[in-house]
Amino acid sequence: MKKEKLFCLFTDPIWALSILIARHPHLIKNDETYLKWRFYHGMHKWPNLKNPQTFNEKLNWLKLHHQNPIYTQLVDKYAVKEWIERQNIGIKLIPTLGAWDKFDDIDFDKLPNQFVLKCTHDSGGLVICKNKKELNKRKAKTKIEKCLKQNFFYKGREYPYKSVKPRIIAEQYMVDESGTELKDYKFFCFNGEPKMFFIASDRPFATKFDFFDLEFHHLPFYNGHPWATKPINKPEHFETMIEYARKLSKGFPHVRIDFYNINGDIYFGEMTFFHNSGLVSFEPQEWDYKIGEWLKLPQ
Repeated sequence: MKKEKLFCLFTDPIWALSILIARHPHLIKNDETYLKWRFYHGMHKWPNLKNPQTFNEKLNWLKLHHQNPIYTQLVDKYAVKEWIERQNIGIKLIPTLGAWDKFDDIDFDKLPNQFVLKCTHDSGGLVICKNKKELNKRKAKTKIEKCLKQNFFYKGREYPYKSVKPRIIAEQYMVDESGTELKDYKFFCFNGEPKMFFIASDRPFATKFDFFDLEFHHLPFYNGHPWATKPINKPEHFETMIEYARKLSKGFPHVRIDFYNINGDIYFGEMTFFHNSGLVSFEPQEWDYKIGEWLKLPQ
């Protein structure tokens, strides 16, 4: 444990208790009580859920008071593809190579040399295979089966995940113009209007988050990860991504729409209604308030 964290255990017993609750989410059944403690763990302050002002406070308010049933399909990494196709806006989907309920049902002989395994019901249940001959199936099985047993809802009380059926899908392995990675372009949309986005790069071991406005000006704040150390260029068909984000986010108070831009072709990534579960601070914190002004809570 880092020295500063060990120091806080003695100087801030409330924060120490929040660590215990974060590690054992089933200890508290009441969603609002749990979210207050998780918020304190992430922000070192209590949230205002009666009259939320910041972006993170409003996200947690939405978890409790705006439970739209369609969100369950939209956070399901498999089921959302059918919804995207019905929107008929021309965006590409990464090809699905198979879907299974159990790891042992996967016929690896029928998969190509490179592929990606994903759990459809969580965040992080991912296995990237760049060479099938070198894939450690035992390690992959351990990770995937552990994820299948978990209900992602309890970690951040993001209600859309509570009823998602745990499944495994295999998708085609993709890389962007770098030839080595697949950057994400993640657009924050409010009632159908994209306001900003960030680019996730250098994943999974040295992840960088760089936020921009829609004019591609770098925004001066951090959120969970440092900035990239190398220049980031404006991608091809950037305006097309903005238009796709506008169409897909219509009718939602807030949603983050993620894309991949592969040699100028725009692929759908996923839809996220609670960025970082509303539990990771913005630095400087004034940006938490600025972004919060864009989010108009429904009655």
